[in-house]
Amino acid sequence: MMNRTISNDNHGQMLLMTGLILMFSLLTMAVTTIKSASLGEPYDANEDAVLDASVETKEAWQPLLENRSIILFEAGSNETVSSKSAAQSISEDLMRHGENRGVEIIIIDIIVTGNGTSRTVTASAGIADSHSRMQLQLEATINFT
Repeated sequence: MMNRTISNDNHGQMLLMTGLILMFSLLTMAVTTIKSASLGEPYDANEDAVLDASVETKEAWQPLLENRSIILFEAGSNETVSSKSAAQSISEDLMRHGENRGVEIIIIDIIVTGNGTSRTVTASAGIADSHSRMQLQLEATINFT
């Protein structure tokens, strides 16, 4: 018969405690990671930031383009240069405005056509956020009379 002797050694208990502490540390880190990963707003199918930005862009395009083009024209630029410069400055302003709202607004393919005292400016606007993307065509006519 084998005799077991009971030892007063605490090494096994220390090993068990170290394992438990490590396990709780890993669980705490996992919970913290999950919480910090979900700090952003959850996906919401009803979110309409892109739609709002597209409506605002369409509404602002004509009056902004008219006002800036006429100011540049009165400062000495010709009609075409005034219209093109105004459209490019609006593009830059809308990009910054979108960044502040968490929406990307990019205006490309700016084309100025016309002769005499009238110019038509067309452009393509791309509007996007983390949930959706939209492209729309912009058009405005400026009369320099």
